[in-house]
Amino acid sequence: MSKTITIAPVTRIEGHAKITIQLNDAGEVADARFHVTEFRGFEKFCVGRSYREMPSITERICGICPVSHALASAKAGDALKGVRIPPAAEKLRRLMHYAQLVQSHALSFFLLSGPDLLLGMESDPAKRNLIGLIEALPELAKEGIRLRQFGQETIRLLGDRSVHPAWAVSGGVREPLSVDKRDWIAARLPEALTTAQKALALGYEALQRLQEETACYGNFPSLFLGLVTPDGGLEQYDGLLRFIDSNGVHLAGDTDPSRYDEFIGEESKSWSYLKFPAYKPAGTDGDAGMYRVGPLARLNVASYAGTPQAEQELTRFRQFRDGGGPVLGSFYYHQARLIELLYCLERIGELMEDPQLLDEQVRSHARTNNRVGIGVVEAPRGTLFHEYHVDDQGLLSYVNLVIATGQNNLAMNRTVLQIAQKYLSGSRLDEGLLNRVEHGIRCYDPCLSCSTHAVGRMPMQVELLAPDGTSLQRLSR
Repeated sequence: MSKTITIAPVTRIEGHAKITIQLNDAGEVADARFHVTEFRGFEKFCVGRSYREMPSITERICGICPVSHALASAKAGDALKGVRIPPAAEKLRRLMHYAQLVQSHALSFFLLSGPDLLLGMESDPAKRNLIGLIEALPELAKEGIRLRQFGQETIRLLGDRSVHPAWAVSGGVREPLSVDKRDWIAARLPEALTTAQKALALGYEALQRLQEETACYGNFPSLFLGLVTPDGGLEQYDGLLRFIDSNGVHLAGDTDPSRYDEFIGEESKSWSYLKFPAYKPAGTDGDAGMYRVGPLARLNVASYAGTPQAEQELTRFRQFRDGGGPVLGSFYYHQARLIELLYCLERIGELMEDPQLLDEQVRSHARTNNRVGIGVVEAPRGTLFHEYHVDDQGLLSYVNLVIATGQNNLAMNRTVLQIAQKYLSGSRLDEGLLNRVEHGIRCYDPCLSCSTHAVGRMPMQVELLAPDGTSLQRLSR
């Protein structure tokens, strides 16, 4: 008798989604799907607006990573104007971008995935949350919150607000950085580095303790995509696109991001509002073109890290590779995120020593000189593309946003299926199982919309139904 299990909502992620698991007549998992159940529509309602407004409009897409959308949008505006922004403006944009990666990665590890990694996948669901983490590990929880605060406060010092700062603009940024603000950031950087190093140690302990999960969660061949420097180093603000396959072979060479449409095709499916991007040369139907983005992908595609401590951690991380190829297991996203967090803090430290950071020339002015502009950055969750087409007045006639979470969509669905097939059989339905399936999604730290989270207990109902609709089992929390 076939059955369907529904998990709704998926908890401790940004946005709203559900998971369905289909069991066949033998009680085995036949299929599993990750459904994004909300619709935003930014690509359509931005048409007709001036591209100069877009950094402030598109950053409203998300309350966790607004800086990524603002910067990608501003870079698309730079391309429409055809300008090279002042060196100080690029360094300030990088500073804000690193700060955003810090706060987002800290949020993911300490608040969203930490309850699973540090308290246990099958720990008491009433305590498997931020409040429970604070009760069990008060000092660590406080340090994690302060680390995120460091990133948020750095964003606020630059842009006057920690969420949706109206600061990045086409041609540069609105305001330079003062000495007092720079000194505040520099003074708090050592504490942030100490917490990041502690988190890395805890991450390795979790990997050792959860070896079954590391072997199962999202462990399959795929392609990987990320930005790299011209010589192949880890990059998050600017650079070239690099695709690699599951053996580490480079595909298509390192490519100008403005050519992304040659390599990425998007499909839609009736059961989810989230698109399904794939590597176009391999085909967009099926898993052949499946690729992953985000921290794991960025570490996999990079030839080196480029900062002392992150370089050491990258070397250590590569012990998890199967042969000479990339690290394939999606459970390793957690550790990759922490290595990137350390990398960003080191880059912030370098910027604190750069006198050009305080230069007051932070904006280039020009008319609209091009009709198509493409801006690309590495958002916390992966490569983010903004493509704008404008008319003679600079009004938008076409907008395309390819978000990181969408690019992981095929992999997230494959991961949910893999975990369900590993842990689910017959009519067994319990909190530990449900949380393991959900955690497969948390590995990717998806950002489905402006983030809205309830602290502590979130409502959830899962029901096991017979084909005739009869309720066989119900679980609520």
